[in-house]
Amino acid sequence: MTRWGFLSTARINDALLRGIAAVPDAQALAVASRDAARAEQYARANGIERAYGGYEQLLADPDVDVVYISLPNGMHVEWTRRTLEAGKHVLCEKPLSRSAAEVEQLFDLAEARGLHLSEAFMYRHHPQTKRLKELVESGAIGSLSLIRGSFSFDCDPGDPRLLVGMEGGGLMDVGCYPVSMSRYLAGEPERVSAEQLLGGDGVDVVMAGVLRFPGGVIAHFDSGLSMPHRRDIEVVGSTAVLRVANPWHPEPNGIELWRDGADTAEVITTDGDDAYAREDSYALEVADLGEAIRGEHEPLLGRADALGQARTIAALYAAADAGSSVSL
Repeated sequence: MTRWGFLSTARINDALLRGIAAVPDAQALAVASRDAARAEQYARANGIERAYGGYEQLLADPDVDVVYISLPNGMHVEWTRRTLEAGKHVLCEKPLSRSAAEVEQLFDLAEARGLHLSEAFMYRHHPQTKRLKELVESGAIGSLSLIRGSFSFDCDPGDPRLLVGMEGGGLMDVGCYPVSMSRYLAGEPERVSAEQLLGGDGVDVVMAGVLRFPGGVIAHFDSGLSMPHRRDIEVVGSTAVLRVANPWHPEPNGIELWRDGADTAEVITTDGDDAYAREDSYALEVADLGEAIRGEHEPLLGRADALGQARTIAALYAAADAGSSVSL
C-alpha cells in the first residue's frame, strides 16, 4: 500500500483524490494546511484519516510514503526539497520550477536519498497521448512539420496565479501544457521566441510562443489567464493533420485524422477505445509512481523531462522579456 500525504487543501487535490480512490493499493492518509481547522475540515469531508496544522507535521509522519505538493508555484522548490529531506517520495504539481539548476538540485537530492520525484503532467499518462505520438511516428500524417496548441481561461482576480511572488503567469500555469506536448512529439527545441501581455502584478496573462526543433519542426502555442477557456492541439504533417479537441483531459474517440483534401475526419479508435479513452489520467499517474516506489520501473516523468521543461520555460520568458529569439 502506497500512503499519500497532501501539502495544502488546493482544489486540484480533488482530482488526485479521485485517482487514488481508483487505485487499489493507494491510500490518501494525511493532509496538511497552515490552518489546523481547515485541515481537519478537509480531512473529514474527504475521508482522510489524519489532518495536520502545519506542513512540517505531515512530513514528520512516518507512515506517509509519498507527498503530493499542490502549493502555489513559488513554493514548489522549497517544499519539494524539504519533503525529500524528510525521506518522502514526491509528486509535485507542474511546473516543478522554471530554473533548470533548481530542478537538477532536487533530482540530485532525490537520487542521493533513494527517492522518486516526478512532475505532475497527468495528461502524459493517458493512452490517448501515447496514441497521438504513435500516429506521428508511424507516418500517419507524413513528415511532421508543425504543432499548434492552446490552453487558456479567465482567472479570478486575487488568484495567486496572478502574483509574481508566487511565480504565477499563464505560461507557468497552462502554457506549460502545449510546451510539454510539443516537446513530447518533437524533442527538445533549439530556439524559441515569445511575446507576452502583462497583468496581475506583472505576470504574463497572455503569451504566444514559437519553438524551433531539430529537423525543421516548428511549434507555436498561446496561453493565458485573461481569455475564454480554450484547449486543443493540432499536429500537421506533409499529408494529413491530427486534431485533439481536449488533449489535457482526454475524452472518448478524441483524436481526429484529417487527410489532405478530405471533407470529413477519420476518428482514431483502438480495440476497446471507449474504455481506454475514459481512463483517469490521475489514477494512472498515481499508479505509475506507486509502481516506481515498489521498484517495478522508473517513473514515466523524471529528471530528463523536468529539465527539458524548465529550460524551455526559462528560454520563453527570456525571449519575451528581450523581444528576440533565444537559443537553448
